[in-house]
Parts: sequence; C-alpha cells; structure tokens
Amino acid sequence: MGPTRKRDLTVAALGAAVLGYLLVVALYQWFPPITVWTGSSLFAVGVAEAVWGRHVRAKISDGEIGDGPGWLHPLSVAQSMFIAKASAWVGALALGWWVGVLVYLLPRRSWLRVAGQDTAGATVAAVSALALVVAALWLQHCCKSPGDPTENGEGAEG
Repeated sequence: MGPTRKRDLTVAALGAAVLGYLLVVALYQWFPPITVWTGSSLFAVGVAEAVWGRHVRAKISDGEIGDGPGWLHPLSVAQSMFIAKASAWVGALALGWWVGVLVYLLPRRSWLRVAGQDTAGATVAAVSALALVVAALWLQHCCKSPGDPTENGEGAEG
C-alpha cells in the first residue's frame, strides 16, 4: 500500500464540489443551520493525526519499531497508514462538499440572510476538511520507512 496521490484527492474534491453545488442548489431550503461547530470534528481528527504522526516519526527515527517495551509495533504503523489514507479521502470529499456549499453561499450572502449566517460555518468546515487532508498526508509521510522510494505518492499506485 503506497501513499495516496495528491492528484487523485484533487479530482475527488473537485467532483464532490460540483456534486455538492448541484445538491445545494436543489435542496438548500431544507438544510439545517450551518454553525461554526458543524465541521469542527474534522479539525479535531486532523490535529490528532498530526500529533500521532509526530509520534510515529520519532519512533521510526529512533529505531523503536518492533515488539519491545516502549516500542511501536509494526502493525500499528500499518494501521496508521490505513487510517491516514482513509482520512485523506474523507477530508478531500468533505472539502469538495464544503467548497460547493461556499460557491453557492458567497454570492447570495448579501441578499439572502440565511446564506450570510451559514457562510462562516461553511468556511470553518472547509478549512477543517483541508486541515484533515494535510494531517492525513503528513501521517502517511511519517509512516514511511527511511529507505522508501515513493516520495509524495507520485510513484505509488494507491
């Protein structure tokens, strides 16, 4: 399992943005209010992944990977890579959705009161989704073994 390609995440985010925009155009009147807390869980997961990535990187740098006291088990690194890949995809799709929502809201916020109220929440959600993508890519980078030839996912097939 190699690192996630950034171009694949970009294509997914763009597709989600287009689909999100079309759904918002059709269904916005039935949306619940979008608060600044709406997407904040994505940010919390991103912070947790970034902190875990720093821990994994330190363990790999110190050669503390294995089955010993205080060492990080190799399966934990593999599981971290799996979680990072999944998080990168979830973050990219969520980012696309929130960008689609923002493309709908921004031009309407001056004359549609509820659009103006929802803009801040959608912006926080989009930034949180971007933070999750960045943290997930960072965690993937941290899970690499020191001699791994695939840099930035460009040579990977995943």
